[in-house]
Amino acid sequence: MKINSISAPGRREPGPWSLRPADRRDAEAVTELVDAAYNHYVERLGMLPGPMTLDYASVIADYQVTVAESDGDIVGVLVLGRNDEGFVIENVAVHPSRRGSGLGRALLELAEHEARRSGADAILLYTHEKMTENLALYSRIGYVEYDRRSHGDYSLVHMSKPLA
Repeated sequence: MKINSISAPGRREPGPWSLRPADRRDAEAVTELVDAAYNHYVERLGMLPGPMTLDYASVIADYQVTVAESDGDIVGVLVLGRNDEGFVIENVAVHPSRRGSGLGRALLELAEHEARRSGADAILLYTHEKMTENLALYSRIGYVEYDRRSHGDYSLVHMSKPLA
């Protein structure tokens, strides 16, 4: 089943991976995935990226979390939420071994699908200002910067994408 035709919960087969809602048993594997996905930013940022500091048991309990599996391993994660500004991609992470496979794009398409399904007319995300490749990718696929918010020594770039 193609990712853009998903409407029912449960296991989905968009490519060489399957997508499913995360459950509490996934917390350790999601933590390991996020650490692997963000580790290359630590030196550049001079700190742990925010997603590496979270308790994923709590994240799974409090947010809409989808994992991508391949051969029994979690290779991607998508964390969605809502705040006073709207429907937000809190995190999208792909294992380094899967970069360039289309998994990140599939997770972003799923996020947009879920935002539309919830009635949102836009989807929001944010990223560290020094994660320049992420900023470039998001801009290429239709996200526009609407704010930069200072957090002491760094800023988070907030972006939005209108949904048709």
